[in-house]
Amino acid sequence: MTSMSKDLKSLFSYHLFVHATSGSAASLVAVLAVFPFLTILQRKQLDDLKTVKHLNALELILYIIKREGLPSLYRGLISVMQSSCISNFVYFYVFHLLKSFKSRDAQSAKSDLILGTIAGCVNVLLTTPFWVTNTRLKMNGINCTLPYNDLLSGLKHIAKYEGIQALWSGTQASLLLSINPAIQFSVYEGIKRYLTKIYGAEKPSVFYFFFLGALSKLISTFITYPLQLVQTKLRHGDKENQHKVGTMQMLVQILKAKGFKGLYCGLEAKIWQTILTAALMFMAYEKIARFVKFLLRATAPASS
Repeated sequence: MTSMSKDLKSLFSYHLFVHATSGSAASLVAVLAVFPFLTILQRKQLDDLKTVKHLNALELILYIIKREGLPSLYRGLISVMQSSCISNFVYFYVFHLLKSFKSRDAQSAKSDLILGTIAGCVNVLLTTPFWVTNTRLKMNGINCTLPYNDLLSGLKHIAKYEGIQALWSGTQASLLLSINPAIQFSVYEGIKRYLTKIYGAEKPSVFYFFFLGALSKLISTFITYPLQLVQTKLRHGDKENQHKVGTMQMLVQILKAKGFKGLYCGLEAKIWQTILTAALMFMAYEKIARFVKFLLRATAPASS
């Protein structure tokens, strides 16, 4: 009984909730800041902006504002914020739960990569339905008209008319993409540990976390971008892919149609969106986590 209570205590410790809640809150800050780049990224990946593909990311934002109005850049914002909040809570919780089973001395970039991959797989299996619905909601009224306009009704509609399995469209690509946050976290934690050894536990500035978040995401994005492109296309479920192609078939299709360059369609927008998101999220995450820990210590009863 004592062993079981200890296991439950470690599973539901305030330490894990601090990290999960901080990661979840930080993701909202990041999503709000860079959402227009996410909009043009998905529209480029789905070939919706191919007539103006010569424009760069900032020019595309201005183009959409002029043609469709500012609200078009924020289509699907609420559902993305909801999904991002849930997804990051799950990822940070599972990652730090797994990490808590290892001693501080046993932690390394390799172990972070393994734990990050496991946490990513758990996250994918639990939250893919939210992202499938999101991808469609963001294109609602542009290249399709949907009979739903929010996350919950979208989940119900897809499950009812396309089957439960449709909510997990692109899961194979998503599971492979679990390596993306794993690479990001291992690079981030590895550099952070290295710099801590050199400079000690001195409190760094917000720009330190901003830089670490940006660098770690840049590396992971370049390595995994083709899979992210495939993931978006599979989740969208557009007409040309109604015969249910898989991840490898989609990669081959893109290579045949557009060559190797086609695998990096929308990369510029992705770099803007993902690096700024990661940089802002890690910066906010570290600050929020530190603040929450400070409040918990301040309100904790003094030990006798």
